[in-house]
Amino acid sequence: MAREAKSGRLGWIGTGRMGYAMAGRLCDAGFDVRVYNRTRSKAEPLAARGARIAGSLAELSDRDVVFTMVATSDDLDEVLTGPGGLLASSRHRPRIVVDSSSISVESSAEVRAALERQGIVLVAAPVSGNAKVVKAGKLGFVTSGPKDAVDEVRPYLEAIGRSVSYVGEGELSRTVKVCHNVFLGVVIQSLVEITVLAEKAGVPRHAFLDFMNTSVLGSIFTRYKTPALVNLDFSVTFTPHLLRKDLDLGLDAGRNLEVPLPLASLTRDIVQALIGNGYGDGDFAQLLLLQAKASGLRIAPENVPVEDGLS
Repeated sequence: MAREAKSGRLGWIGTGRMGYAMAGRLCDAGFDVRVYNRTRSKAEPLAARGARIAGSLAELSDRDVVFTMVATSDDLDEVLTGPGGLLASSRHRPRIVVDSSSISVESSAEVRAALERQGIVLVAAPVSGNAKVVKAGKLGFVTSGPKDAVDEVRPYLEAIGRSVSYVGEGELSRTVKVCHNVFLGVVIQSLVEITVLAEKAGVPRHAFLDFMNTSVLGSIFTRYKTPALVNLDFSVTFTPHLLRKDLDLGLDAGRNLEVPLPLASLTRDIVQALIGNGYGDGDFAQLLLLQAKASGLRIAPENVPVEDGLS
């Protein structure tokens, strides 16, 4: 249950798979949302849910709070401080920017400093989950920045997801997000390894994963990946390229902080092999196919109805 929020004017930048689903939940909750996406047609369906579609980033400059959900650090710089960006020439300024993009600690600190020079507060709010998780209302946020700003935007975040964790000042939430996604990579690789091991011994994938999901090791993640692993439906939720990027961020952090990450390093090499074998454009759960191939196992969809735990 989201807390009651102040009646604020909200802006949203970025309507890819995640951004579209997240902005849609704000619209459905009845907030005043103006949305911008570089390819306008990707944002336009949100108009039917109450959003106003902006033709330029300048149209968001009078918003009280602006949310950003873009792919890379360069994209974030472009939409905020680049030529034609949110802060390019307008006399108006949002008070708070809430960014949920997956970027490095260093890039986040640079963005925070640039916004502070304009009198704008940055709340870093990376997420745990994909677009299906967003639609189910089970997205998790981890936030960092000034506590009063986080408290102000918390009701909006709670309208999008089910949990909002605060970990401290500055860019600490970026570190948490990097750690999360390193763990994601290690977990999915471990899961496909044991799934292939069980199947090669004669256990159907759906039966093995049913047991795993009800065991102490089951999780939201193992449950919502079960349909993909059982029926080989690899509709994209998170690409191998994005997973490789996040593993690289984690390994960079490990080197900087003198923390060995041997499992993460091995997983990064396996994800690279997945991309090199032509699976880069699908979902990262295609690691199952690479593992089966390496194990001499020919797998096929089991065509068994299984729950993803999100409904």
